Amino acid sequence: MGIVFKQSFINTIILFLGFGIGGVNVLFLYTHFLEAEYFGLITFLLSTANMIMPFMMFGMQHTIIKYFSSYKTKEQRDNFLITAGLLPLVVIIPLSVIGIIFYQYIVDYLGRENIIIKDYTHLIFYISIFMGYFEVFYAWSRVQMKSVFGNFIKEVFARICVSGLLIGVYYEWLDSEQFVYAVAFVYLLRVVIMKLYALHLYFPKIKWNGLPDNFKEIMSFSVYIILAGSAGAVLLEIDKFMIPQLKDIAEVAYYSVGVYIASVIAIPSRAMQQIINPITAKELNDNNLPEVENLYQKSSLNLLIVGGLLFLLINVNIKEVYMIIDKPEYSVGIYIVLIISLSEMIKLSLGTNGAILTNSKYYKAMFYYAIGMALSVIILNKVLIESMGIQGAALATLIVVLVFSLLKIIYLNVKMKMQPFTVKTRKLLVVILLLFLVFQYTTFDINPLLSIFIKSILLSFIFIFAVIKMKLSEDMNQLFNKYFKL
Repeated sequence: MGIVFKQSFINTIILFLGFGIGGVNVLFLYTHFLEAEYFGLITFLLSTANMIMPFMMFGMQHTIIKYFSSYKTKEQRDNFLITAGLLPLVVIIPLSVIGIIFYQYIVDYLGRENIIIKDYTHLIFYISIFMGYFEVFYAWSRVQMKSVFGNFIKEVFARICVSGLLIGVYYEWLDSEQFVYAVAFVYLLRVVIMKLYALHLYFPKIKWNGLPDNFKEIMSFSVYIILAGSAGAVLLEIDKFMIPQLKDIAEVAYYSVGVYIASVIAIPSRAMQQIINPITAKELNDNNLPEVENLYQKSSLNLLIVGGLLFLLINVNIKEVYMIIDKPEYSVGIYIVLIISLSEMIKLSLGTNGAILTNSKYYKAMFYYAIGMALSVIILNKVLIESMGIQGAALATLIVVLVFSLLKIIYLNVKMKMQPFTVKTRKLLVVILLLFLVFQYTTFDINPLLSIFIKSILLSFIFIFAVIKMKLSEDMNQLFNKYFKL
């Protein structure tokens, strides 16, 4: 776990920094400097672009991770990367023609409930391409075991730019319409920087020698990943897409604040996946199954430890957080935070489950899981949003994540005799539950910021003490013992 733990640790710091800046944006700058309908509009555009991005990119970001390490000569690797960079055009070019022909129909459909969407629909296509090629070049750098810079550009750079743009709106250097276009430009700038860095790390000889020998296998994998990736993106973004189709677009803003707060719990997983996915792919290519299982169990436990602390810190302080935001209309998101944070905890418990399935011979199973999850969440969102409003969207996500996560764990256990949980997992969950029950009902009648500080210090000390004393994680005990003795 050496390189994994080191780069994951750096990536976690970057992600926390990015989430901190994003938190300022979402909780304060967006909510106070931009009208709720434009905040909802930006969220809708980015979420919709995210949903179609896997299809636009032909799954190449995942294909690069899976196959790059299987090529043994530089000539083979060069040819593979050039092919991977060109294949998305097979989708992008015809899709752009179709989009031009049916543009008015698309605009009328998306803007039927919220007319503001109509003037910005075209940006979805461009942002999707920018997002997609960023992921391709990010994967290009990750297979060189260099994930930190790309992670910084993805998580910190873009958010700093948005902060500047929001300040520009406040000082009236930009109006709301110009702000929307400026955000799209940030995504273009981001992909240009990522491309230059990826080529700096590994510059292929610009000579295409035809399709790779295993092109048929690559295509088969990519088709499944396109569909699975698109379905997976639907699971993540469909709620923010469907809310404007059923409710006022401003409610997307209220929902997004709650989801953003809860998504902090995903930081450890996102950090670890940047480096552990290519390592898992390499170990599977080398048929080193004992190490794959070791990564599976360690990642699940370590992610649950860090994620569990974040879950506690967020949910025992959530009322105070909304008091600080001081926007009563946004407070409907309090229960959304709890529901979404539970779903994030479930996903953390999977560890490298997704990486193992995606990079093994069982990768086709991810397609069926993703399709099942996408269809389920669409149906549940339709029913629950209409009956419960935006809280129904959060509940739909939790139900789908819980059911299909259990199915993934069972499937991998049956096929590869691996499962992520140990006795230490049960002990950890008991600690999390007890601390949640105790601190949930612990209140201080003082300034909300001071209350958050006191509760967070007390809770963190007790949690970390318990984890270290119970020796739940070898990696964390080793890290702790380098600096302290307990």
